[in-house]
Amino acid sequence: MVTVGQQESSGSGRASGTTAKKNGRWRAFHDKFVVEERYLEPGDRRALYRASVILVAAGVALFIATLISVVQADGLSAADGPVRDWLLGLRSDTITAIMIFLAVVFGPIALPIIVLVVILVWGFAAKHAWRPILLASAMLTGVIISQIILQIVRRSRPPVDQMLFGIDHTFSFPSGHVLGACDFLLVGAFLIFSRRRNPRAAVLGFVGAGVGIVLAALSRLYLGYHWLSDALASVSLSLIILGGVIAVDTWRTARVPGERITGELSKADSPRD
Repeated sequence: MVTVGQQESSGSGRASGTTAKKNGRWRAFHDKFVVEERYLEPGDRRALYRASVILVAAGVALFIATLISVVQADGLSAADGPVRDWLLGLRSDTITAIMIFLAVVFGPIALPIIVLVVILVWGFAAKHAWRPILLASAMLTGVIISQIILQIVRRSRPPVDQMLFGIDHTFSFPSGHVLGACDFLLVGAFLIFSRRRNPRAAVLGFVGAGVGIVLAALSRLYLGYHWLSDALASVSLSLIILGGVIAVDTWRTARVPGERITGELSKADSPRD
């Protein structure tokens, strides 16, 4: 026979278990948005800040030079015609099929889906969502900036009879395809390899990102949708965004021994006593 006391004890246990589960879910959700801090040597942190300044400065300088050349129709933009003519001479069925595939992968439908899947999977799989959120913010920033510049500069694309994958009458400066590819590959490479202590892997990661960017740019130029200066402008803007991401990430997560930790510190990054 079950006594009243035993029933009350059982009910209390179930209630405590339910409360514990709710608290556990809330704790896991809360931890997702705790910025995980990491210890770096003072020289390493200074190097990150220095890299961010160099990238922003280089990006601004390249973008201004490209924009002036486009407005004045000289300088860097003088290479637009010769590069276009050279690529027109390379056209073949095989190369066109490859370039169309690349254009689809880095296009306005496939790339956002790829980015969304990566961010969601990374966000759910990682203990902290800081880096996926930073990647999403960088991608969104690139889209906003490119749309603003497109409407300000209002540059015409190459002749429509040279376009191999449908006709596009929108403005061309900068290339949204190339900017999206640059942001995804460069920012993604930094956010992944900045947490690893393997310089060789980081070099290989950024080399791979560079190859992807070149392929994305080549596909847009080869298929007749952009000028070379459009792609250069996109690369310059992405360098600015990458520099900004490095600065923000370093400011929020990088601590040197002796500094106070304000978030939850990864045990793997804790300095040894």
